Amino acid sequence: LPILGMGMVVLGSLLILVLLTVRHKTKVDPLFYVFAEFSFTCMVGLTNALEQDGFISGFMGFYLKMGEPHLSTAYAVMMSYWEGVVHFILFLTIIHRMFTGKSYRSLGLLWAGSSIAHQVVHIPGVVIGKYGSNIRPAFWRNVPFFLVPFWAAFLLFSRPREMPIVTADKQKKSLLSRPIDLLLSLLLLGAAAFCAFRGFVVLDCPMDRCFTYIYQYEPYLKDPVGFPRVTMLVYLFYALPLLTVLVCGLNTPGCSWMLDWTVFLAGAMLQAQWCHIGASLHSRTPFTYRVPADKWRPVIGLNVLLAAAPALLALRCHASPAYFMKPVPKGQRDGHLCVLTPSFDTIKKKKKKKKITL
Repeated sequence: LPILGMGMVVLGSLLILVLLTVRHKTKVDPLFYVFAEFSFTCMVGLTNALEQDGFISGFMGFYLKMGEPHLSTAYAVMMSYWEGVVHFILFLTIIHRMFTGKSYRSLGLLWAGSSIAHQVVHIPGVVIGKYGSNIRPAFWRNVPFFLVPFWAAFLLFSRPREMPIVTADKQKKSLLSRPIDLLLSLLLLGAAAFCAFRGFVVLDCPMDRCFTYIYQYEPYLKDPVGFPRVTMLVYLFYALPLLTVLVCGLNTPGCSWMLDWTVFLAGAMLQAQWCHIGASLHSRTPFTYRVPADKWRPVIGLNVLLAAAPALLALRCHASPAYFMKPVPKGQRDGHLCVLTPSFDTIKKKKKKKKITL
């Protein structure tokens, strides 16, 4: 309890400092406080990762012993690297764009997907794994970090996006006449099948192929820490349905929601696969649970493809979004690119102008 209380005091003090920093501004996006607060925890995570890998020492020992001993596992180390590097860079970029009046919606959704995937695996993995019998009060400081990304994702999804208006004739091409989309569809279906297969594996499927895979190819799935098992179940029950829906969206014109959900899923899969691949090779994972040297190429190759599939789809959607836009009659608009809905910053500027006029 003292460690949990001290942590809450530190986070509360940091929030007060952030509030004082922007007190002169008339209106501040509420997500700014989230990103500023989480930036501090990124540095704590990076410190833990560096100490566990022997680059520094003397910073996290007491907290790991009395607070969260599971943070010394290979999965937690890789999770801390991702948080301390990728999330921190995202936060700095988002805050910069926020105060320069630029859109940060896609970057925010990328972080939201990554952060939700982080906590959805982290918290249940600790509870059901070998550290579940030794949970200290300090562990529950993760609850706000679990809830806040959901709230942030809800805000970001509900905000309008600047989108082009296209004529209907641009969306008449079939899937066979779009080779890139065809390849992406096959890649996504393969990723979905891989998610289903490994989900059955961790559920102790008695089939010979499942038995062979978990013992000869990816023994990390039976590591008693619990994180790999939860990861595969999240893939089975959440990533698999979403991948299937995205394949349908890739074959159906006018699905503008693809621009958001592809980014969200890309962030989630990249984070989860980084932690999973890194932990299955890390020296802190017992040797018997690491990927065998002679099976390294197929296992790592499949895992990399699983991480790359949603990311490639997100890049394709944002590089050429015309297929996913709502079509309008050909002669209704002269230009093909115009603002369909105003951005969040544009709405704020319009409100200020109205107040001045009154």
